[in-house]
Amino acid sequence: MRRAVHRSYRGCWLLFLLLIATDLGLGFPSDTRLVWLPAGAALLLTTVAGRLAARAPRTAEPAREVEPPVAGRWSAANSPADRTPSHGSHRLAQACAIDITAEPGPQDPPHPGFARLWPLVRPARAFPAFGAPLYAVADAVVVRVSDRQRDHLSRTSWPAVLYLLLAEASVRDLAGPDRIIGNHVVLDLGDGTYALYGHLKRGSLRVRAGERVTAGQLIAECGNSGNSTEPHLHFQLMDGPDPDTARGLPFRWRGIGVPANGEVFDAGPRP
Repeated sequence: MRRAVHRSYRGCWLLFLLLIATDLGLGFPSDTRLVWLPAGAALLLTTVAGRLAARAPRTAEPAREVEPPVAGRWSAANSPADRTPSHGSHRLAQACAIDITAEPGPQDPPHPGFARLWPLVRPARAFPAFGAPLYAVADAVVVRVSDRQRDHLSRTSWPAVLYLLLAEASVRDLAGPDRIIGNHVVLDLGDGTYALYGHLKRGSLRVRAGERVTAGQLIAECGNSGNSTEPHLHFQLMDGPDPDTARGLPFRWRGIGVPANGEVFDAGPRP
């Protein structure tokens, strides 16, 4: 049901854009109500999709404890320790998701700060998280992999953030979940629990669908693909392999718990 609603929502917006383009290019249709009909349907489907995603949320269930997916020092953002849904929506099973960015080491250059106007963007390699190794959080089976999207420039200035919010994010939303999550891996942890790693570096995946992995095994590297402002890991647990239809599940990282927004934590040495 949720998949059908999401596809219909994206189809309505695409039809709306096609009608606008046709109207501008050919002067058809003359009845502007016809142009706005799919837009109204899309807005209605957005409400329906939100209610379906929020129905019977699983955010209050006991958290499943897993190993941390990273090593070294990282900081958290959009954490379920501060609120749920942590990303402001139950969509894409991200109600209990977390974003983490790597902290620079003593010999590393400092983390690039947010710029008001300049530089507009920075290359992904300028950030300490880019290329950082990511590890399996439990013994698992790989059920989904995606490795086709490029690692884009950062969106770490006000003009770049406005571009992301007003243009890029909408286009990615219409293109489907993969364009939002970017390159990713989904692991089946058993007992109806799946772990998703998002925004991975293109060409870094070390696993294939159907492969068995062990806790602590290197599976990919952190990147900046998908709907991302800078290189970071988007991590979540969910109750199905497809984030478009699954619901988010709470988690705890062994020895760490759930770091709060802005909290710097040490995930220990590299396995």
